Amino acid sequence: MVTVLRSFRSFDLAARLLMINQFGINLGFYMLMPYLAGYLAGPLGLAAWAVGLVLGIRNFSQQGMFLIGGTLADRLGYKPLIVAGCLLRTGGFALLIFATTLPWLLIASAATGFAGALFNPAVRAYLAADTGERRVEAFAMFNIFYQAGILAGPLVGLALMFLDFRVTAAAAAVVFAVLTIAQLSALPARREQRPGEQTSVLQDWRAVAANRRFLLFSLTMIGSYVLSFQVYLALPLQAEYLAGAHSQVLVSALFVVSGIVAVAGQLRITGWFEARWGTGRSLAVGMAILAAAFLPLLAVPGPGRFGVAAAIIALLLSTAVLAVGTAAVFPFEMDTVVSLAGGKLVATHYGFYNTIVGIGILAGNLATGAVVGAARAAGADWAVWAGLGLIGALSAFALHRLDRSQPPQQATRGGKDTHSTTEALPLVAGAPQPEMTATHPPSAGVDHQEREPTRTSRR
Repeated sequence: MVTVLRSFRSFDLAARLLMINQFGINLGFYMLMPYLAGYLAGPLGLAAWAVGLVLGIRNFSQQGMFLIGGTLADRLGYKPLIVAGCLLRTGGFALLIFATTLPWLLIASAATGFAGALFNPAVRAYLAADTGERRVEAFAMFNIFYQAGILAGPLVGLALMFLDFRVTAAAAAVVFAVLTIAQLSALPARREQRPGEQTSVLQDWRAVAANRRFLLFSLTMIGSYVLSFQVYLALPLQAEYLAGAHSQVLVSALFVVSGIVAVAGQLRITGWFEARWGTGRSLAVGMAILAAAFLPLLAVPGPGRFGVAAAIIALLLSTAVLAVGTAAVFPFEMDTVVSLAGGKLVATHYGFYNTIVGIGILAGNLATGAVVGAARAAGADWAVWAGLGLIGALSAFALHRLDRSQPPQQATRGGKDTHSTTEALPLVAGAPQPEMTATHPPSAGVDHQEREPTRTSRR
């Protein structure tokens, strides 16, 4: 904890505020959203198709609009989009207090989703610009706050649900209202400076779509998101299969294990990976860990072979390893997007990237859900975990090939020659950095010296 606090305090005000902001975003979101479906189907009495429509609209209005949010952030500045997103989500959650008919519920759901599309690319682009060569460490710290919000949100929401869903919605709206005021009053304005001739939105999108290495990386990283998302899909389904009526306790344990690993181990995992492999190799190794996370479940796919206790232990072990793999990948992944963007249109690249992986998650979830049902019916539970492991292995191999697709360079750090894979996924020390303007001076706590070209890992 001392290490975490020391690292956090070494960043400037803007970076610290963005990290705290992300904790608040996830706290407010996760105190409400896990209980929305039950509220819609229970007290409001909506049919199953209507519940699915409300949730689907929320997901589409976020995942499908990331590119719009990223584009606006590059053109209008990062702060306005962050503030607008927090304000819009305040309104969306406030509307859920009063909405009882399907049209109003759809409007509230769309507002909460589009809010995420506005602030997510802007927050990541701002953090990357603000922390410069320390962005791997910054994204590792950012993920600690991100995961802490996911861990705390459902617990706070559960306590409030004993009162009423509308109380929970009001509390979530208050969280986002506070975030809106905090960003508006304390976050320095920052935007990408775009010298020279101004381009149209379509020209920007064409430029991003023409970035072949970025597209290949985005498509490859779909595997990482499909595997990481199983903590919300396949693993809870397995918990229900094993625990039956007591599955909620086991599902809660999954999220607790995942959150503790991320919060307690993030900086150590990132530092260890960065010191040994750099960004390119760390991504491939992290992806391999994600693939290996399903081996315990492959060995103990159900209670029939070794009993329920062994199957539950396998499930918890898989969850912990999956959390380690996710923690290993995330900072390097975020850093790589910035590097492949070449320091230009960073928020647009983040928006494009999130759109691609969002489509991949949707397809992966549909396929996983279908395979889980078919495998159970056929008595071949192992097939689910074998398939997920295969996806991870193929993705790890693809990342390895991308990392090796350009010759390594030699970099010098402290007088020693070090092998660097920076050029492999052109990540950077030699890649152009974005020209940014800020209303605040650089933090004295930030090392502004250029790091050697080793692919600084992101965790």
